[in-house]
Amino acid sequence: MTSEKDQVFWGIHCAPQGDLLFLKKNFLGIGWPEAGDLRKIAPNREAFKERIGKIYPHFARGLMINSASQLFRFVHEVKIEDAAIYRSKVDRHIHIGRIAGDYEHRPDLDEEYMNVRPVKWVGTYPLTQFSQGALYELGSALTLFQVKNYADEYRSAMSGESKPTFAADGATAEDETVALVAEDIEQNTRDFIFKQLAQHFKGYGLQSFVSHLLTTMGYRTVESAKGTDEGVDIIAHKDELKLEPPIIKVQVKSTEGSIGGPDVRQLSGNLGTGEYGLLVTLGSFSRQAVDFAKSRPNMRLIDGDEFIRFILTHYEQLDPKYKRFLPLKKLYVPEPVREEPAGEALTGTKAQGQK
Repeated sequence: MTSEKDQVFWGIHCAPQGDLLFLKKNFLGIGWPEAGDLRKIAPNREAFKERIGKIYPHFARGLMINSASQLFRFVHEVKIEDAAIYRSKVDRHIHIGRIAGDYEHRPDLDEEYMNVRPVKWVGTYPLTQFSQGALYELGSALTLFQVKNYADEYRSAMSGESKPTFAADGATAEDETVALVAEDIEQNTRDFIFKQLAQHFKGYGLQSFVSHLLTTMGYRTVESAKGTDEGVDIIAHKDELKLEPPIIKVQVKSTEGSIGGPDVRQLSGNLGTGEYGLLVTLGSFSRQAVDFAKSRPNMRLIDGDEFIRFILTHYEQLDPKYKRFLPLKKLYVPEPVREEPAGEALTGTKAQGQK
């Protein structure tokens, strides 16, 4: 029997209608019913990829690989006595159990989840028993995934050693993982934006996007014609007639690498009296480039991280044609806050009797 310390924890998702199969019939199920009996596929990842590629030819390569990998793991890597974690969308509880048998192909159980493993549930736990980080890890985009970062929390729940959710005075215990969750969500968003920009806005495409972003910030812009920029891609200004300073000359670099001193000096050399230079890149700047810009009060460098911050700040004002490539939706992210005494939190004043 696997020791408690070495036990592997698997997270698994299903649609709400899968609750019956999971919690009443005591089977974990995984989709892709068209794949048929997975025992008929050679027990290696390449064979699974080939099978999924034939059955779902419309799948993009990444989706095909992920699908094949999850099916392979469900059949060949998930072991009897491994722990299974299922977060039900129906009863809003965490269910933890142990895998009780080998893979089976059971079309009689559910038309969507024909590929199953028997499970023996150990316990059902409220969401409030776990940190925000532990719950966030269960939000994986994959149907089947290994839980690693917060496995100890689930291990403690199974053994009855979970930390109390509430402090002795009834106040909510501080959850130190909230900040980590918020940071992870924000970083995933920034990574997505960077990837989309790098894939869809190369060269003049990024130049046009930067020009549009500047207009959302209140500037009027004129782009240089293709092949004639001579080191300046965009002219930006606040005054419609260009009669009032400042005039900003913008150079855009779609490279993902580091921009060196020569590019910064070239832009600086194109600046006239009272003009400012702005160099925008998806990548970063070398120390030489940064030091040169610091020595020129009319120079400004914007690297990929700061560029993305500007995009997020002005996202609502972007033209729909750009939002199509950067589809984002507004959501509320948990933020750690300082706990206040009950009376102060509710009334905005100190509780009666306090000075």
